[in-house]
Amino acid sequence: MATIQSAQSNISIINYLRSLSQTPHRLRRRMLATWTPAQELNQVRLRSGADMKRKLKWYDLVALGVGGMLGAGVFVTTGRVAREISGPSVIISYVIAGLSALLSSFCYTEFSVQIPVAGGAFSYLRVTFGEFVGYFAGANILMEYVLSNAAVARTFTEYLCSAFGVEDKSCWRVKVDGLVEDYNHLDLPAVMLILLLTICLCYSTKESSTLNFIMTVSHVVFFGFIIIVGFSNGSASNLVKPRGLTPNGARGMLDGAALVYFSYIGYDSVSTMAEEIQNPSVSLPVGIVGSVLIVSALYCLMALSLCVMIPYDEISKDASYSEAFKKIGWEWAGNVVGAGASFGIVASLLVAMLGQARYLCVMGRARLVPSLLSKVHPSTGTPLNATLFLGFCTASIALFMDLGIVFQIINLGTLLVFYLVANALIYHRYAITSNNPPSHILIFLFLLSSSAIGFSISYNLKNQWWGLPLFGGVMIATTAGFHYMVPCRLSQQWSVPLMPWPAAISIFLNVFLMTTLKILSFKMFGIWACLITLFYVLYGVHSTYEAEEMERGVSHEVPTPSTQESKLDIQVP
Repeated sequence: MATIQSAQSNISIINYLRSLSQTPHRLRRRMLATWTPAQELNQVRLRSGADMKRKLKWYDLVALGVGGMLGAGVFVTTGRVAREISGPSVIISYVIAGLSALLSSFCYTEFSVQIPVAGGAFSYLRVTFGEFVGYFAGANILMEYVLSNAAVARTFTEYLCSAFGVEDKSCWRVKVDGLVEDYNHLDLPAVMLILLLTICLCYSTKESSTLNFIMTVSHVVFFGFIIIVGFSNGSASNLVKPRGLTPNGARGMLDGAALVYFSYIGYDSVSTMAEEIQNPSVSLPVGIVGSVLIVSALYCLMALSLCVMIPYDEISKDASYSEAFKKIGWEWAGNVVGAGASFGIVASLLVAMLGQARYLCVMGRARLVPSLLSKVHPSTGTPLNATLFLGFCTASIALFMDLGIVFQIINLGTLLVFYLVANALIYHRYAITSNNPPSHILIFLFLLSSSAIGFSISYNLKNQWWGLPLFGGVMIATTAGFHYMVPCRLSQQWSVPLMPWPAAISIFLNVFLMTTLKILSFKMFGIWACLITLFYVLYGVHSTYEAEEMERGVSHEVPTPSTQESKLDIQVP
């Protein structure tokens, strides 16, 4: 028996080495390989075995979107950004970030209606730009979800301390002296919360959605309490104390917008529910766009209430709302805020963990990760293996990772994916749907991104203000010319209005907000990009080649150019 197992192991190694020797050929075949929406909806979805159960309605989606954003965002980012970067102008930072999120949500909505599968941005980009771009975006989305969920779970512990009136926010964490600084406070309550939510999500999507709906409604009422009490006990003079509304100028306000974008992570989770929605063509636009609008309004009011309660330089970076109430003499309200914030964070984690499992499930269907992760449990209708795997990863990181370490790389990864989706929408609408020459669309996208980069560089160089009107004007002129010269065929389903302006502005804003992040975040992201690209070269491309190309009867041997067929040309009605 041992001899047989050893022989099989040797054969597997030999086959893998043979596959590696064909890596250049396989990369050429697979990197730009696309699927049609019909294939995504039918052929690819069948690889999960059982179907996900369609039990959700439009109000479930609105509650999922609102719940996914509210708890994570305002309680985690507002105090930190107001104290260190934007001052009272954090309110305007939320307006800018909300506008960018709204434009990105339009792009997600059109794609989700046309391609109602659980893969979200991964599926949209794979259909439009090919396998590698879809994989790269999907891997970044998973990184963003896992890291942000871990960070938010640790914030849950801080607010839980406030709910019980505990001053030391780290008292429930276990300090381990042998570990590196910033990684040496083990957060067991955060781990327990993630594991409990993982078990809940494995059971049923509908029951999880009902639980989220109840928590979200309660949380919105709780937000109303904070806003009313904050305005009633605050003073408008605090908005200009001690150094005015914008203590760090317009730069601080814009830099703050890039960081509070973390608050809007969650609405894209709604698009991953597409396979579990009744009447997706109606429910998805209401769920995605509606949740972003509601949350944007609440965020601005919450930020304003915090800034009128106390001067920005007295705002606590951790558990800022609880501490603000205590400073105005409302000790009991500080405890209530701690309890309510903890409650909201549970809701946001529930939605985010719901979305991350579906991203991984669809990547498993595409064979870019092991196919075991794509399986849907026949009884519960949930991606069980993906939920358990990502729950374990999130809990492991939440055990020791400090929020400040991952804050900026999360925002960079999120903005990059939203940037890619906006580009994909323009290309899909004008090149694929309207049958315009692809080269014309790609040139426009290149000019658009170049003008955004030029504008951003001029802004960051400080003394090169002449570049702002120049590159801003190029962006406007290019988009206007494209709008009037390139015809567009409208879909009978929901479509983004006034195209290409919403997607173009989204591209411009996402590039600009990315460039306001620190150099360290780009270095960390570069390392991550290298790692996921290496995984694709060593595993993903070979797995998809063998699962899809070999199914079509493609020989293991490298064919001659005359016999090669690009999968871009393989279409189904």
